Amino acid sequence: MSYNLEIARSLVASAAQQGRGIATAGHLTTPAQTLELYEMEGCPFCRLVREALTDLDLDFISYPCPKGGDRFRPLVERLGGKQMFPYLMDPNTGTALYESADIIEYLYQQYGGRPAPRRFIVRTLRTAGALLASLPRGTRGIHCQPSEAPQQPLVLYSFEASPFARLVRERLTELQLPCLIRQCGRDQWQDWVMPPLREKLGMDYQPSQRNRKELMARAGSIAVPYLIDPNTGTQMFESKAIIDYLDRTYAR
Repeated sequence: MSYNLEIARSLVASAAQQGRGIATAGHLTTPAQTLELYEMEGCPFCRLVREALTDLDLDFISYPCPKGGDRFRPLVERLGGKQMFPYLMDPNTGTALYESADIIEYLYQQYGGRPAPRRFIVRTLRTAGALLASLPRGTRGIHCQPSEAPQQPLVLYSFEASPFARLVRERLTELQLPCLIRQCGRDQWQDWVMPPLREKLGMDYQPSQRNRKELMARAGSIAVPYLIDPNTGTQMFESKAIIDYLDRTYAR
């Protein structure tokens, strides 16, 4: 399938998310240690948790558990007693949870200092939206493919509803590559203007969200996704280039 068609299908998936997973409202308490989420990109229930994490501006390590995966699926069964996803582990409190609704409620109470917003509470509508977002992507981000395991987790600057970052996260899942997700949710109106248009309009763009500021300092511009591979020293923008890199470096 052509890359342009993949992007088009990913855009449809983003639209089905009904506005969730784009903006960030921030959190009250910052975790001292990074949250751990055992999940798979194509799972609608995992998507609900990732949407909440973007809204809360909470970074997390994604441990991909695609169907047929042999790296992290068995670990979840040993830790929690069953292979069910998503599965959250919070090393700060010792909390471990299955069930997306329970995880979302925990995250807002523990780190948001507030109840979960209504758009996350209405479970039937929320789940329906997540299921609709999965349909355009078919089986992407669900099934395992052979790969070499990296020594250190990769780093991805992303936000949940980005159609471009989604393609990269799908490939990370399929290759079972653990990744630190650095949230880049939008928190001001200038963030909604695409980088080429900002440049064309000569906008004096100054990011305010923490990871966007860090990305600007690191790379000189802001675009999502942005990959850092500490195993090879590689750093790069552009989803297609990132996917090609992952295949060259880790796919078997």
